[in-house]
Amino acid sequence: MTGYHDQKDDIVRRLRRIEGQVRGLQRMVEEDAYCINVLTQVAATNAALQSCALALLDRNSGIPAGQRTLPRGFSRVAGSSGAGSGAPSYPFTSPKRVPDIQS
Repeated sequence: MTGYHDQKDDIVRRLRRIEGQVRGLQRMVEEDAYCINVLTQVAATNAALQSCALALLDRNSGIPAGQRTLPRGFSRVAGSSGAGSGAPSYPFTSPKRVPDIQS
C-alpha cells in the first residue's frame, strides 16, 4: 500500500483536472491563441502540478508544513504561494489584442 492511499481519490481528481488543462492548452495552441494567454495557462497548469506534488508530500513527509520544499527539479511559479492559491500573478497585465491595420 502506498503512503498516499487515503488521498488517492483527491490526487486522481487533481490529475484529471490537470489533464483537462493540458488538453485546453493544446487547443489554445492549435487555435493560435494569444501568446500571453497560453503562457498564463501554462503557469497555472504548472502550479496545479506543483500543488499535486505537495499534496502527495503533505501527510507522508513528517516535515512541518512551513519547512517543506518541493523535490529537486521542481520550482515555484512566480507569484504562486502554494496549494490552492489559484493562477499565479504576473508583474504585467495581459494586453488586449489590437486588430491588424491594413493599409
